[in-house]
Amino acid sequence: MATAYIALGSNLGDRAGLLRAAVDALERQGARVVARSPVFETDAVADEPQPPYLNAVVRIETASAPRPLLAQCLAIEASLGRRRSADGRKAARTIDLDLLLYDEVVVTEPGLVLPHPELLERAFVRVPLAAVALPGLRHPVTGEALDRAEPAVSVRPFGAWSRC
Repeated sequence: MATAYIALGSNLGDRAGLLRAAVDALERQGARVVARSPVFETDAVADEPQPPYLNAVVRIETASAPRPLLAQCLAIEASLGRRRSADGRKAARTIDLDLLLYDEVVVTEPGLVLPHPELLERAFVRVPLAAVALPGLRHPVTGEALDRAEPAVSVRPFGAWSRC
């Protein structure tokens, strides 16, 4: 079994319900969710105004290899109404699942980059990731500690999964 970290985000519809539905779908597809971060509300990072996001990270154990796991994430997004912008803009979305880390695997292939290329720059990912990271987790390329993150005013506590 491999350990993987998946970031979840939603800023359209029932944001909390969509996060829960995505995690439930991961479990139905064979992932074992071993930790869920608190849920955070964050402002959208986009060129045009958008509603705020709910963000979280889950740590899973999986028998799936990285590419099939990514395919599962994309299929879950589609099943929950995610429509990708044809021009690649950062559009509002019902759900977003990003495969952040898969064990200590480093991959740079068309359609799959691990660790996630924007992981270190995104407070809305770093803060929830630190909440579920195994002690001593480090970025497999830079060696930067991922089991802790500086608080960010843009990443506001929203609540526990049971309250969302």
